[in-house]
Amino acid sequence: MEILIISGLSGAGKSKAASFLEDMGFYIVDNMPAAMILKFAEFCAGGAGRYDRVALVYDVRTANSLAEFFDVLEKLKTMGGVCRLLFLEAAPDVIIKRYKETRRRHPLRERADSLEAAVQLEREMMSPVRDRADFIIDTSRISTAQLRGELLQRFGEAGEKGGMTVNVISFGFKYGLPMEADLVFDVRFMPNPFYIEELRCQTGLDQSVADYVFGFRQTKDYMDRLTELLTFSLPLYAEEGKTGLVIAVGCTGGQHRSVAVAHALTGIIRRQGYVVTETHRDMSRGT
Repeated sequence: MEILIISGLSGAGKSKAASFLEDMGFYIVDNMPAAMILKFAEFCAGGAGRYDRVALVYDVRTANSLAEFFDVLEKLKTMGGVCRLLFLEAAPDVIIKRYKETRRRHPLRERADSLEAAVQLEREMMSPVRDRADFIIDTSRISTAQLRGELLQRFGEAGEKGGMTVNVISFGFKYGLPMEADLVFDVRFMPNPFYIEELRCQTGLDQSVADYVFGFRQTKDYMDRLTELLTFSLPLYAEEGKTGLVIAVGCTGGQHRSVAVAHALTGIIRRQGYVVTETHRDMSRGT
């Protein structure tokens, strides 16, 4: 079992970090008191694999007894799993600016004369937690996409290429464009198997149809250029922070050419290391 404690300064990005980690497969619990962390960890350990990756948010709202929290940390590290502490921080002026923009109330505002004093008080209170951290991320000058990239690099599992899932959809233009598509490729220029009698009732998943579609030079050249485009652009989408990308490939009826190309494209993208799904929206309409 892997337990990640997310702590840090208010306004430094703990909530965003928790959301990104949830996308990466962590089970998230926010604002958990130290006294409950150990019991919750024991519960997760007996969950038969349902809670293999857990992230617990611990912040100044529950930091009444740091000694108790540190004692819990030591016990967690002897439970046989992996326990790490992530601390997020940002410069005081950045945190103050974020609070002014969001108009949220700092959790220590009632204990300080000003927002600036509250930020400084929290920094002092959380300093011992920072000193125990396994990872420290300063979010002062990074974007949310860059924060996601940092978390993915440190806590992502093998095979998570940028944490982005790609869905390849084949469709027929006669039935309309898929509304969820990010990228649309039109393959109606390719020779149409529909006009070959023995292929008409088959689909692009049948080998004979695929052999026909990819037996033409223009199809092979197109796939080479499309592969080059995606090899260049997919890492950029992932770097920007996109968690899901939908690529739609269309022909006239969505039965032959688009299906064959979408199926081949799925294999190409998978070999590049991305998690990819394949959907053929209109394939059965013409059969």
